[in-house]
Amino acid sequence: MGDVQPDAILAALEGYPPVRTSERVAVVGGFVRDVALGRDPRELDLVVEGDAAALARSLGGEVTVHEPFGTASATGEGWRIDVAMARRERYPKPGALPEVAPALIEDDLRRRDFTANAIAVTLDGELLAAEHALEDLGTGVLRVLHEQSFSDDPTRLIRLARYAQRLGFAVERRTAELAAAASLETLSAARLGAELRLALAEDEPLAILDALGDALPFSLDAALARAALSLAPPDADRAMVILGATRGALERIELGARERDVVAACREASVPADTQPSSLWRAWRRTPIEAVAVAGARGDARSARAWIERLRHVRLQIDGNDLIAAGLAQGEGIGRRLELTLAAKLDGALAGGREAELAFALGAR
Repeated sequence: MGDVQPDAILAALEGYPPVRTSERVAVVGGFVRDVALGRDPRELDLVVEGDAAALARSLGGEVTVHEPFGTASATGEGWRIDVAMARRERYPKPGALPEVAPALIEDDLRRRDFTANAIAVTLDGELLAAEHALEDLGTGVLRVLHEQSFSDDPTRLIRLARYAQRLGFAVERRTAELAAAASLETLSAARLGAELRLALAEDEPLAILDALGDALPFSLDAALARAALSLAPPDADRAMVILGATRGALERIELGARERDVVAACREASVPADTQPSSLWRAWRRTPIEAVAVAGARGDARSARAWIERLRHVRLQIDGNDLIAAGLAQGEGIGRRLELTLAAKLDGALAGGREAELAFALGAR
């Protein structure tokens, strides 16, 4: 496990734009880790002893620059490369964004989150690693690089749970002690929200939240979340489903206005007493699909599944223009007639196709 072979790391760069620069550049972090573990890398990170923005621009594609941190990203068709200036970091206070200064790649490795991510291979094949890094990658261990790691950047507490779950790594004893004493309280709502979204996008998000336990600013109903996720369709936002299965205020997490509305709907949603298809349509036609999944998980999963998989997709073959063409004047209850026709179709009371729908709508009151 985790044998870092520089030639294999560099060979894995095939398919990415070539890097042409006189500066010292290395592949670093998750890319090196995942290739060494025989996993498909999720991203390509480069570190350069020089101008990250200039290197990113030389790669082609669309470039985004984050000047305060000496980082940039370049994105093209089917690829993305994140570039960071090799740097030292100083945290003016716990949880604050770091102040950075240029440094060597060797120095840059010592500022990283865990030893397994503190390994680099330069483009000329030199292997660089922080203390314990190669050993920990080989044995599957997550270890912070210094005692103030979680205090400086509490997002590492969430990343610890993410990597432990995704990679199946054990947490080194002292790291576990530091994590148990750590807090997310000093994080801004924006940073906490961004890091939680990454956690919720993992394959096993509930296991990650369970590992974080009391460090989270909310209480999760894991059984409800699990049942709701089993009902949620592919077009649902799984993160909102999970957050909708929580209790407690979410002010500590930055969410957009629509996301807050979806979470609120999830917390409030229920299955109507009348579960005829037309009644479900009236109750849920404007309800976020995530909230329907949570409502079904609370009780009537059968009705929620019927809505999610079939009923929400039912459409009429006619519209208001057809009724006007058939002789009705605008405003003659056209919207109401169409609603009654759809209700009849949903409840199976309307046989036939377009002509049957038109006849029913024209006779509806």
